[in-house]
Amino acid sequence: MSTLIEPHALAALHDFVERHPRLFVLTGAGISTDSGIPGYRDENGEWKRSPPITLQEFLGSVASRQRYWARSTVGWPVVAKAAPNAAHHALARLEAAGHVGALVTQNVDGLHQRAGSSDVIELHGSIGEVTCLDCNSHHTRASIQQTLINTNPALLDVIAEPAADGDAHLEWHDLGSFRVPPCPNCGGLLKPAVVFFGENVPKARVEAATHALDAADAMLVVGSSLMVYSGYRFCVWAQKMGKQVAAINLGRTRADPLLSLKVEAPCGDALAALAARLAVS
Repeated sequence: MSTLIEPHALAALHDFVERHPRLFVLTGAGISTDSGIPGYRDENGEWKRSPPITLQEFLGSVASRQRYWARSTVGWPVVAKAAPNAAHHALARLEAAGHVGALVTQNVDGLHQRAGSSDVIELHGSIGEVTCLDCNSHHTRASIQQTLINTNPALLDVIAEPAADGDAHLEWHDLGSFRVPPCPNCGGLLKPAVVFFGENVPKARVEAATHALDAADAMLVVGSSLMVYSGYRFCVWAQKMGKQVAAINLGRTRADPLLSLKVEAPCGDALAALAARLAVS
């Protein structure tokens, strides 16, 4: 099998996993790019385009919500149709073989679960769900998508470049006429069930992940630059706990000074080769 991971890097990664039987794995956008979902940042950790919408912007004006939902109407199908790639499947196999004690993801695409991983902690929520901020009812994103299309049919003819997490780079002259869907239950304000930039990760998720890190032998970061503190802090905490941290990532990470091992290779190649070397089926 031809891979893009150097033999010495694979040997070091294999040794790391052998020495630390129960891993705390943290994944980021880089693990899903092979599934056709664009990432947020380049190899230097810088934004590829303008930063995503913040919670304050979303709540602050109708125009911001029109912009968000219009872009999401065009961009969400990319995530909805995405399939797990070799990296997701390899992690599911590693978990089944007992090498992964906890899988925490910064992604909202649900691909880990679809690949067969269980008990995934979704730090930033799920793009497949929508919550009403007024009555707290929950709706599937697919049902809201149908409403978005039915009330804004002109968007079906708009071509836009997909962006991370179901967003799209949309320049549409008629954005002011976009109709934001109300809650089907109470007519209130709908928000995707994800943690926006500027929003805190729910305390229960952080506590669950922290307990999982405490029970693990070491930490493995996969496909994340760790530029967002919600993920980076686990590396800091791991170091304080005396646990080693390894990373599989193309390009710079915020935690580079904390890493005991860094493998610069595509996530799918590295994890598939690791699973094969560990004879994980």
